[in-house]
This record gives sequence, structure tokens and C-alpha cells, in this order.
Amino acid sequence: MFTSLCSGAIYLVAQVDPSPISLRTQDILYSEVLQRFLHFNLHVHARVLDRAVHCSLLGYGHLVGSSGGRRGLEGVVVFEVVASANKAEPLKVMISGAPASGKGTQCELIRRKYDFVHIAAGDLLRAEVAAGTENGRRAKECMEKGQLVPDEIVVMMVKERLLLPDSQEKGWLLDGYPRSSSQANALKEFGFQPDLFILLEVPEEILVDRVVGRRLDPVTGKIYHLKYSPPETQQIAARLTQRFDDTEEKVKLRLLTHNKNVEAVLSMYEDITVKVDGSLSKEDVFAQIDSALRALRKQGQTPLGSLAA
Repeated sequence: MFTSLCSGAIYLVAQVDPSPISLRTQDILYSEVLQRFLHFNLHVHARVLDRAVHCSLLGYGHLVGSSGGRRGLEGVVVFEVVASANKAEPLKVMISGAPASGKGTQCELIRRKYDFVHIAAGDLLRAEVAAGTENGRRAKECMEKGQLVPDEIVVMMVKERLLLPDSQEKGWLLDGYPRSSSQANALKEFGFQPDLFILLEVPEEILVDRVVGRRLDPVTGKIYHLKYSPPETQQIAARLTQRFDDTEEKVKLRLLTHNKNVEAVLSMYEDITVKVDGSLSKEDVFAQIDSALRALRKQGQTPLGSLAA
């Protein structure tokens, strides 16, 4: 690894076997080197400058020469790592919470302050269905039959959204996903590993109370709560409706499913999980989340030396 004294750019030079049959040297493939740049939480843009004899034409012969004093360029791979020391690394965050845990409210507060790209699998599904894409058509068929949309469809939607430039540049907030260990494993295989997993914890009795008291205004689409956020007028109160599954019996079943799924996911993100008391006011809940995010940002970028780990 070298730093240009002129530009301050950072370069990685790897010597590989130039044979077209094998590109492996010290058990590291040329393609693996690039993948390690992309997948090790470095806010960098790594691009292959060259992997053949003509590296010298790009003016990097002096860099290669400083590697063991060897001037021959056959099979040399030169990566330029373009990084800004003054730019904070975009964070990758997942947030999970039971129904009525306040997850939607916190996602909006996080997005406002940190400008993350907010990604919710349900929103992606609806958008794909509305756009009539291949994934959307397959998802619609499942939903019309009352079936769950297969993981493979949802994972591909999430993957494609995470790969878009705004997600890569701003960082992302993945809302309520993954919901199972299989989904988490699929994301890991695609190289998506969060920096932080936020879990909103709320006692069951509070969750039930929040859900059972929820009401929808069919005219405005606004959500009210009979106790915590009552309607402004009697006219509004008279037209409020309750979702069919916002009953105590059904919400308890949903909580059982959620708790089972989140336990499996937590086992994969245990080392980066922050548990937040979601029974507090939305301001106090956000203060806990904000503290965790600020602490994470202060840690800075992953050292380049970790690539060799």
C-alpha cells in the first residue's frame, strides 16, 4: 500500500500470477481484492487501474518498483483508493421493532437528521407492483393468492435498492428488514453488513394498548389513538375506523411471530446491536438512538490495515 506524496491518493499494489488459468497468489484472487474493498465498510471508491503489463503507461511504475525493488509489471494489479479524509463514512443501519413500537416515527427522525436513504421492504414491494416490473408481477401473484412473497423476490428488491448510488453515498437505514435469519444470510452473501442494528424494546402490555387504541381517519389517512392522540373534533371521531387486525388477540399473535423472528436475526448482529427503550417519549427514544449513531461516527473509518485481517 502506498500514498502518493504529490496527490495524497492511496494505492494498493498486489502481485498476482499473470497466467490466464490462475490469478491467485497467497490465496487472494484479483477479484477478491476488489470485493474486500467494497465489503469492509470502507467509504472508498476502489477501481482497478490495470492488471497487465501496461501499468507503466499509467505512471505507476515507481509505485510497483518500491514493492521489493521489483520493476517488472507482469501480473501487477494496481487499485486506486479514492477517499476523503474530511468526509464522514456513510453509515449502514438496520432498525427493528414490534408493531406499534414507534419504529416509523424514529425512522423519520433519523432520516431528517442523518439524511440516510430510508428503505422499507413493504414500500419497495408496493412500488414494484405499481411499476409492473417482473418482481412486482411475481409479488402481486403471491399476494392475490394470500401467500407470502418469497424471500428471493424481496431480497432482490432490497439488494437493488441498496446498490443505488444514493444509498452508497449517503448511507442507508433499512427499516424492519431482515425479518428472518435466511433474509439476513442472503444480505450477508451479497456483501451488505450493517454498522449498527437498533432494536426498539417495548413491553407487551404497552404495545397491545397502543395497537388496540389506534384508529384511522378514512378521509385524511391520518392515524389517531383514542388515548394518546385523540381526534380534534367529534366529526372526525365519528368517522374513525379500526383495522381488522388491531384487536388484542391478533396483535398478540403478531407479537409472537415478531419475537420469534427477531431472536434469530439478533443472533447474527449481536455484536453491533443497540437495544433502546421504546416505551419512553419519542424524543427520549431518539436521544438514545442519536447517541449511538454519534458514537459510531466518532469511531471513523475502518483502518485500511484491516483488509489484511
